[in-house]
Amino acid sequence: MRWLVVGANGMLGTDLVSVVSAAGHDILGVDRARLDITAPELARPLFEGVDIVVNCAAWTAVDAAEEQEGSAFAVNAMGPGLLARECRLAGARMVQVSTDYVLAGDAQQPYAEDAPMRPVSAYGRTKAAGEWAVRAELPDHLVVRTAWLYGEHGPCFPRTIARVAAERGGLDVVDDQVGQPTWTVDLADLVLRLVEAQVPAGTYHGTSAGSTSWFGFARSVVAAAGMDPEIVRPATSEGFVRPAPRPAYSVLGHDALRAAGVEPIGEWEGRWALASAAVLGG
Repeated sequence: MRWLVVGANGMLGTDLVSVVSAAGHDILGVDRARLDITAPELARPLFEGVDIVVNCAAWTAVDAAEEQEGSAFAVNAMGPGLLARECRLAGARMVQVSTDYVLAGDAQQPYAEDAPMRPVSAYGRTKAAGEWAVRAELPDHLVVRTAWLYGEHGPCFPRTIARVAAERGGLDVVDDQVGQPTWTVDLADLVLRLVEAQVPAGTYHGTSAGSTSWFGFARSVVAAAGMDPEIVRPATSEGFVRPAPRPAYSVLGHDALRAAGVEPIGEWEGRWALASAAVLGG
């Protein structure tokens, strides 16, 4: 198959290009200079003969989106819709990478793939609109929601925590926000497996199994960095007020994957143990 990855220079896009290429597929990764998703028609020749288009491009500055929602909307909502139109014209299937922020974050059990979208932040609203735009424009789509991503090829929570812990000798991390730390290599592999399995169009959740708090994850990060995890202290969200609200509960269910015969990503602890050397040493 021929793949086109949009936003290929980011943390996920870099790993996706590597994973798909290693699997023997013909893949082209492009950055904004070659394909701007707010005007993808200007790069229409790139879509010729392409079977799969994966959109990794996004406005991810969550707090900045509160004051610049229009700009975030152009990238996160209008862009995916325009990209989906180009995929329809080219006869390509599209994978839209989305986020837990499209959900309210107030559940008590893992969110199902068909749970109502009730975003509480500007970032979440723009990403939810992007999902709707892709669904409306292109029947042959996969929406893959993820959360708490970390990887070797960009800024991420583990790298920040390890650096701050080393510099300060201790730090406070919120213990009342729960989610699923997910390695970009694992998400890239899941996208590959979804495409190769030719799963039905629809929404799938691409996160690790299990769950923890940011505090719990931070302790695992500090331990992997060779420091005493006790230097990480639990805190509450009230002590870290930000412009955009953070979901208190970001645990996503994986029933759609199992129904399609695709194995979900493994437990986050084991995956972090495998990833930690590359992520912290990168």
